[in-house]
Amino acid sequence: MEIKFYFFIFAKIEKNSALLKIALNLLLICVFTLSLSAKGVYTGASKSGTTNNSDTVRYHVNNEEITEEDEYDTDMDEISVSYLPPAYSLYSVWDTFNINPYKFNLTDTLTLSLGDQYDCSYVPPIKGLVTSPYGPRRRNFHCGIDLDLETGDTVVSAFDGTVRVARVSNGYGNVVVVRHNNGLETLYGHLSEIKVQVGQHVSGGTVLGLGGNTGRSTGSHLHFEVRFRGKPINPESLISFKSYQLLHEQLTISPDLFKQLTAYKTAPKKSGKYYVIRKGDTLSKIARKKGTTVKKLCKLNGLRPTSVLAVGKRIRTI
Repeated sequence: MEIKFYFFIFAKIEKNSALLKIALNLLLICVFTLSLSAKGVYTGASKSGTTNNSDTVRYHVNNEEITEEDEYDTDMDEISVSYLPPAYSLYSVWDTFNINPYKFNLTDTLTLSLGDQYDCSYVPPIKGLVTSPYGPRRRNFHCGIDLDLETGDTVVSAFDGTVRVARVSNGYGNVVVVRHNNGLETLYGHLSEIKVQVGQHVSGGTVLGLGGNTGRSTGSHLHFEVRFRGKPINPESLISFKSYQLLHEQLTISPDLFKQLTAYKTAPKKSGKYYVIRKGDTLSKIARKKGTTVKKLCKLNGLRPTSVLAVGKRIRTI
């Protein structure tokens, strides 16, 4: 309404001086700016839930159950964006500190494009073997997969997007989270060095950092996650880490996609017996000691027969 009104006045004074036209154009710019602020285009954000004189919006963030070490921190960092971040209509939150600040319960089904050349073409973050899969692992849920690498290897963004988090955390070590144009977010953990900044636009293949062994890690590897609205998705359900290609051009997001995580969270906690891994142990050696099989050990601990065992870690035997 305001814009139509000012264009009407502009037409009425069309024959007046150029000075009046300049003044009216400045007034129109002010109207546009106020309109964008009302719709949620902010210059920054912090904690309290109110706006201040610099048109900043503040968000409340509450704790929730975590399924990966240091997934969630209670402090927030101020953000600075002068545009709408990627997939803002799906999130309405741009938090540059917390890995998962979202409180969404997915009930609908939607389809995301993965292979659109203008949106989300895939590039492997590192060409390494999967050393630990997605799913239950020891006493927690492994929200991503581990990819083998050497410290110093280049780690790149899997898709186009914008860096939302780039910081040091207790569990992930040096970690980068990128939000992509289709609404997915990818996480890159245990880096030895971060090469990007929050708010930086990246393309698929842009260097995010160097591989390492920071945080809660027992050897050099890349911890790689794919998330939608904070909920982890098995990366191997959309990417082949043998051929380094997308399995599908589209991904259907529905409650079924998260049923493994839901089952883990809702399952009654079982007591079991554990064995502390020692130097020289193998799965077959532990199986013989404990009177079980390698297959059962793998199932109980979310391992593969070829998984590398970390000395000092506990492995469930019953």
